[in-house]
Amino acid sequence: MLWPFNRFRNPTVPRGTIEAIYGMIVAQAREPAFYAELGVRDTVNGRFDMLILHLWLVLRRLQPVDGGNGLSQALFDHFCADMDDNLREMGVGDLTVPKRMQAFGEAFYGRSAAYDLAFAAGDEDLAQALSKNVFNGEAMANARILAAYVREASDRLAAVDDGAIRKGAWTFPKPAAALPGGVS
Repeated sequence: MLWPFNRFRNPTVPRGTIEAIYGMIVAQAREPAFYAELGVRDTVNGRFDMLILHLWLVLRRLQPVDGGNGLSQALFDHFCADMDDNLREMGVGDLTVPKRMQAFGEAFYGRSAAYDLAFAAGDEDLAQALSKNVFNGEAMANARILAAYVREASDRLAAVDDGAIRKGAWTFPKPAAALPGGVS
């Protein structure tokens, strides 16, 4: 289980590695195709949902990796620190930040649990979970396309050797490839 972050903990994973992996997650979550072609809401909430989805994909891949628990924790800590920093930059008051961080944690854990169950159950269940969490219960056709992308991204991550995963030496597939008529 991942625990809430502690900025003062001595990390066991090189900071540069965590920043590189987290940067890839953020960049992928911001890919324009998700918003322009797939209909993910281009809002703070829509981008947060895509960030959680990609973070979940990476954390899922790290589970069987030797040293993956430490890397997962460091990555989750970095995500929490980023969310905290973003709240403060948006002008959220110091007294409100902890409540918002708790809501972020609940959203992360709720979606992660839903995605884990749905991923194991099959494509239609995964599409349902994505429809609920990313598309507010709508756009089932787009949720199916996003589910196909999630499967492809998971398969590509699974094909990367553990050493490359630990170093952040891999890339996500382009989301346009999952769209009808898309190319890799």
